[in-house]
Amino acid sequence: MSYQNWLNYLQSAEKNSMISGKLRKVLYKFPDGRQMAEEYNMDTGVVQRRAWRKCKQLMGEPEWDIELGEEPRQLNFAAGNKPSPAGGGDADNMAGGEFTLRESNAAPLLTKRVTKKNIEWRIRNLPYPIDVYNVRADPEQRAIVVRTNNKKYYKVIPIPELDRCSIPPVQANISTHHQFNTLIITYQKPAILCEMEAQVLLLLKNVETETDMDDLLKGLLAK
Repeated sequence: MSYQNWLNYLQSAEKNSMISGKLRKVLYKFPDGRQMAEEYNMDTGVVQRRAWRKCKQLMGEPEWDIELGEEPRQLNFAAGNKPSPAGGGDADNMAGGEFTLRESNAAPLLTKRVTKKNIEWRIRNLPYPIDVYNVRADPEQRAIVVRTNNKKYYKVIPIPELDRCSIPPVQANISTHHQFNTLIITYQKPAILCEMEAQVLLLLKNVETETDMDDLLKGLLAK
């Protein structure tokens, strides 16, 4: 299996898991000092958010780098733990600050989400018609390259999911759509990626999971 290295890396991590509402939140602490936070939809088993934090630095906690997520937001792992206004926080929190990607309201904003069958990117604030965009799979860069004919926009989009499977992107798997000033890029997942995701879910099946008591109490009081 070409994704075995990724599975081995996940297996090497100390893992904490909790259920909050319809989300399962998992925090990985790897031997190399990095951390990864994920949120899974309990109904579909699809990961909705993933973020990384590197080794601790001398001055404060490093910020989280978002890999996957439809909207910038906070991910609080420990019940009752809230990020500080400065974006710091305890190392056991899934996120110590906001995942903020916006540079300005008018700047192009890239977000990413996955479904069972596809990986999807949305680039907002791109007003040009669909025929202006050139979206190509670049096997050498192991990425999708987006450029416009009017030279107003250029972006290299990495696909870490494919890297974890040791396969390059394929042009035939890409489709594009444009509406409401948003360029939508869809990449059909290859079979090996779907297989890898199923193996990750099997790995997480054996991780002990706690329940968010705040959410549980809210549910009980609402009845």
